[in-house]
Amino acid sequence: MSVIDLITRVDSICRKFDKYDVDKQAELNVSGDDAFARLYAVVEAELDSTIEKAESVASAKNRAAVVAINAEIRRTKARLLDEIPKLQRLAMKKVRGLSREELEARSDLVSALKDRIASVPDGTTTAAQPSSNGGASASTGIKFNSNYDGSFDSDYFQNTEETDRFRQEYEMRKMKQSAQDEGLDVIAEGLDTLKDMAHDMNEELERQVPLVDEIDEKVDKASSDLRNTNVRLKDTVNQLRSSRNFCIDIILLCLVLGIAAYLYNVLK
Repeated sequence: MSVIDLITRVDSICRKFDKYDVDKQAELNVSGDDAFARLYAVVEAELDSTIEKAESVASAKNRAAVVAINAEIRRTKARLLDEIPKLQRLAMKKVRGLSREELEARSDLVSALKDRIASVPDGTTTAAQPSSNGGASASTGIKFNSNYDGSFDSDYFQNTEETDRFRQEYEMRKMKQSAQDEGLDVIAEGLDTLKDMAHDMNEELERQVPLVDEIDEKVDKASSDLRNTNVRLKDTVNQLRSSRNFCIDIILLCLVLGIAAYLYNVLK
């Protein structure tokens, strides 16, 4: 490991443990409403993560993986560079508890952060050297590869059949993942709708339970009244039938007596 690698590694470790520095955190978080400090901390943390990814590219052996990591680094750099104008605007705002010198120093911090973002190697060009920002930063003009002869200026980053296949596979999987996400979103919306409907139906059933119980009671009462009415009607019919039979018997008896009297008079 060269001296430059040691310096870079030490600088990375120092930045990683800066969050445990009480004094530095107090400077960055002077006020709970300090939007600059919050955004700066987020951008710097993401930049540190991107630098670690860039360092891992050197040890990667699969060119397809290297291409994918470099593409991700380029996207992250573009996103971080988009935050620089916002940081510059926030750096000019006055914050309670900060002096004029500290506010001016924030502009220098933003410029240094922009240089650090631009210096992250992303596989398209050689890494630009950052401007001096403390004793841990390297001076300009240092070549990390002393054996560099310019032999891969034009052909080194050309697409290969393997990278093309990897890119096509990546795009296909991305499209499938997007379609699956949309399908899952539709299913989730449908489940939410069904859940709401089931909840409404449950509430409606709970409101209908007393009505159903009351209807059951009324039906039972009506059935009992109908049974009693049937019994009384049966008794009445039986009584009517008995009275009718008695009348018929009297009429028949009268007819028999009349016939007998007629025959008696005729035969006499």
